[in-house]
Amino acid sequence: MTDLEPLIAKNPFFEGFAREHLEVVVGCATNVVYKDGEYIFREKQDANHFYLVRHGKVALQVFAPGSKHITIETIGEGEPIGWSWLIPPYKWHFDARCVGPVRALALDGQCLRGKCENDPSFGYQFMFRIAQMTAQRLRASVIQILDVYGDHN
Repeated sequence: MTDLEPLIAKNPFFEGFAREHLEVVVGCATNVVYKDGEYIFREKQDANHFYLVRHGKVALQVFAPGSKHITIETIGEGEPIGWSWLIPPYKWHFDARCVGPVRALALDGQCLRGKCENDPSFGYQFMFRIAQMTAQRLRASVIQILDVYGDHN
């Protein structure tokens, strides 16, 4: 088995994490590979993992009735994917489709939730990062909405 700690430590999401906290994360991580066009997850499926993209791009998509899948954001190298594993009922809200081959780290959501509950220091740091990620994605969504629906006079 490959030691995943160096891969996790160099990911921007975990920048500045204490070594003991990185070791906690390693215990929940596996390396995963996906092909072009493959779905990492689908809307309404059980959300069991948190992903860190190591290589490639992933399109977060939503299905629009009477239309097709609409890409709402493209996630690239070094970026995290997913928060649905964190909040009941643990179901994905979007589809995540690979745009080309993708290598990622998959962190088991149940394992991470347990580690957060058992180690408040780790839990705080991890949840703080999740909150930052969520806020960034919300800002990006607002900008995209304003671009589509804003006043273009």
